[in-house]
Amino acid sequence: MANLLTHWPFANMRGASPSILVAGVVSGLCLLTGLLVANFLGGETKIERRIERLYPLDAPRFTHELGVLLGPPFLQGNEVRALLNGDEIFPPMLAAIGAAKVSINFETYIYWSGDIGREFALALAERARQGLKVHVLLDWVGSAKMDDSLVAEMTQAGVQVRRFHPPHWSHLGRLNNRTHRKLLVIDGRLGFTGGVGVAPQWTGHAQDPTHWRDTHFEVLGPVVAQMQSVFIDNWIKVTGEVLHGPDYFPVLAPAGPAAAQMFSSSPSGGSESMQLMYLLALTAASRSIDLSAAYFVPDPLTLKALLAALKRGVRLRIIVPGQHMDSEAVRSASRATWGPLLSAGATIAEYGPTMYHCKLMIVDGLLTSVGSTNFDNRSFRLNDEATLNIVDKGFASAQTLAFEADLALAQRVSYAEWQARPARERLGEWLASLIGTQL
Repeated sequence: MANLLTHWPFANMRGASPSILVAGVVSGLCLLTGLLVANFLGGETKIERRIERLYPLDAPRFTHELGVLLGPPFLQGNEVRALLNGDEIFPPMLAAIGAAKVSINFETYIYWSGDIGREFALALAERARQGLKVHVLLDWVGSAKMDDSLVAEMTQAGVQVRRFHPPHWSHLGRLNNRTHRKLLVIDGRLGFTGGVGVAPQWTGHAQDPTHWRDTHFEVLGPVVAQMQSVFIDNWIKVTGEVLHGPDYFPVLAPAGPAAAQMFSSSPSGGSESMQLMYLLALTAASRSIDLSAAYFVPDPLTLKALLAALKRGVRLRIIVPGQHMDSEAVRSASRATWGPLLSAGATIAEYGPTMYHCKLMIVDGLLTSVGSTNFDNRSFRLNDEATLNIVDKGFASAQTLAFEADLALAQRVSYAEWQARPARERLGEWLASLIGTQL
């Protein structure tokens, strides 16, 4: 903070004349206003109009246009495996790091201290000592609770560790732009993505409130090259270094039956892509939409798309966190939006056993969308996000079974219950809604 203050326009004006002081204060306020606008409003134009429904989700036109509008096309021949909770998630990730032969690229939002953080640091350091190219990109805010000794251990072993958007006078306008992506790519051939951070909360099997419920995904096949390119996109932003060649982009053979697409969004370019993907999928839905939403705060346009789906007979089921929630402001802002959905026939259920951190959408038993993206404005407009879309009936069926197992552990909220909530809760919801664009 001291370094930031030394660059403030009126930080060193002791002894200056009143007119100079006034000018300094005014320029400082103008700069502060500019920084607030840059950080909290975002730089790109929002999608403001309802998207017209032109085709169902199972029409070939849907995947074609999703690829054209979002950038990367759907690629055939992928295998995606769902990993539920830490006991299933971390061992394959650590094993993949240990078996890596040429390169490891790892980007994450949350990396905190604790046993699991040390395991990852040791595994990455060991591979770097063996001569592998190991790159780790950590969000500056999300890794604030990480012990410096872990970074030092990795760096000394040859791991290239970088922080995304640390405070600096040259980019104060981007402090509110965080990388929320979760990507691990091994040798350019094996990828992992989903909602999991590196912290004690994600260990175990969601057995109690201190161990969270989450899902991560292991990916093989041609789409891993798209995952790699998403990581390299942010690596270039932070370092200016372009990672390329066969160590990062080997020839990838088909590995499974699924068509898949990995795309990203960022306020510095294409911030509307994530919301556009959701709007297109919701608009194309004909039968069902299942949402696992750790943070569910839909804006008016997205809410209209959900209500339009309900009106044409689409079943909508949403699982959100219950009493074990890491942000009461988000929970309040979320509940404020439920009335129209509940009155239109949506199922909204609060997960009971622990914090529910899953981020997953299943549409018409065909499209499954997974990754780091939350159903809120922060993911749609402010963060760097990455999402994997999978078109495969078998995979969607398996994820629907997992969704329904979570639904069985969640308490459904009726419209009558929502209407009867006390005035204190309504006030809290209204206050939280005032900062809804930041949630």
